[in-house]
Amino acid sequence: MSNPFHGGSDALLEHVMLHYRWIFVMFLLPISMLYDIYFYARNYVVFKLSSAPNQHPRKVKKVQQQVLDWIKSGSTKPMCTARPGWQTISLQNMVYKKRMSQIKIELVDILEVNTEQRYVRCEPLVSMGQLSHTLSQLGWTIPILPELDDLTVGGLVMGTGIETSSHKYGLFQHICQEYELVMADGSVIVCSEEENQDLFYAVPWSYGTLGFLVSVKIKIVPSKQFVHINYFPMHSMQQAIELLRSSLSSENPDEFIECLVFSKDTAVVMTANFSDKCDSKKLNRIGRWFKPWFFKHVECMLKKSRDGVSGVVCEEWIPLRDYYHRHSRSIFWEIQDIIPFGNNILFRYVFGWLIPPKISLLKLTQGKTIKRLYEQHHMVQDMLVPLESLQRSLDMFEEQVSIYPLWICPFKLPNNLGMLRTDDKIPDMFVDIGVYGVPKRDSFDAVQTTRTVEEFVRREKGFQMLYADSYLTREEFSTMFDLDLYSEMREKYRCQNAFPHVYDKINKHARSTLNLDPKLKKIE
Repeated sequence: MSNPFHGGSDALLEHVMLHYRWIFVMFLLPISMLYDIYFYARNYVVFKLSSAPNQHPRKVKKVQQQVLDWIKSGSTKPMCTARPGWQTISLQNMVYKKRMSQIKIELVDILEVNTEQRYVRCEPLVSMGQLSHTLSQLGWTIPILPELDDLTVGGLVMGTGIETSSHKYGLFQHICQEYELVMADGSVIVCSEEENQDLFYAVPWSYGTLGFLVSVKIKIVPSKQFVHINYFPMHSMQQAIELLRSSLSSENPDEFIECLVFSKDTAVVMTANFSDKCDSKKLNRIGRWFKPWFFKHVECMLKKSRDGVSGVVCEEWIPLRDYYHRHSRSIFWEIQDIIPFGNNILFRYVFGWLIPPKISLLKLTQGKTIKRLYEQHHMVQDMLVPLESLQRSLDMFEEQVSIYPLWICPFKLPNNLGMLRTDDKIPDMFVDIGVYGVPKRDSFDAVQTTRTVEEFVRREKGFQMLYADSYLTREEFSTMFDLDLYSEMREKYRCQNAFPHVYDKINKHARSTLNLDPKLKKIE
């Protein structure tokens, strides 16, 4: 065993960061809390004063001017946002930004809530925590509200977003009604299903390679104070899948459906609906600092089921925002590897109010050893496969990585224009399988295992979320995704030299060099 003291101060620091990272994380907790307090206070004041709508045109012009300056400078470097990689939720290493022309996008406000026409208009850096906090006070919500507080509207549009209501509404892109973009020539284009429809369908999953998103109009629906949730502990995956199928095929399906898989044979299916009232004896305010992490709370349902019998129902009521952000405090279940004792009751009561640390700060303070560890011994992936492929997919993940829990989130996928066009023979009900954690298989190899998973998903006519590392070849990428409309829009709006191709931004090997097709013409 190597001695870290023989490697000098850098080696010693890396050793401490690797084995005692929780010490550094404890210092990040109060910084994270102060940041949240400032940010929410600032947004509250801006929203109450209604200053954001008046300031928005000025901020958009600043983006336009930067693009025009880029054109005048004759720069051959493609453009990207100036937002540092550590500030994003994505785990991708975004060092490619240093080789690009960076455009500052300082658009962080909710611009308008129109309850008569049922929409909210936001700037791209509005977070899900900010949005749920504002809308819930008004008695409204967006139909799909991804659970992590720091996910942004722009990231969910340019990438994708999903939630337990997606079996009714689809992906995040399907609740968006309008996009406002600054294009490669500095002009502003508004696109929707009625106006510039082709661009509207091409924007999702394009990762900022068609233009700079400056505002989004999103559908809203009435909300209620509580969510009434039923837990179905299952000791057979076959029974769990059958319950999911029957819940999804109901004439009047529940508002929220999800499943946490805890082993090859055990899972908890959860169905939930909005509720105006609650049984006070069964009210569980899971968002409070001293409460167990949600996934641990769900896992306890398996132990409560009588004699290991599947299908025993437990019910409770959860405040709406607590439900929406139920996985935020534990960052799903990733925090158990960061603060191993974080779910201890003593820790929760003393320090739980500081949880979670900001993901951006965790990324910023990662040393080289931690980054290498995550790349080599950690998997974070979301794979979207047809519902009929769920059992085969679970068997594949058990064989390849054996990571638990797994997050199962059903969603509807309309066969419309865009990168996610599906075969007419493929049912429109899919599931997202979220795999987050340290693989238990000794045979795990970050590249080869991910390649095996990607190949499986392609065979099943599924899709890989692109926020995590992807090792698809260009040919495989064009097989998994329909690039026809995207390529047409790239040419129509002369994006070739202004923005890299989406493949060059999301593929781990391609983005290290940011290969641009030398045959592409420059913008005139």
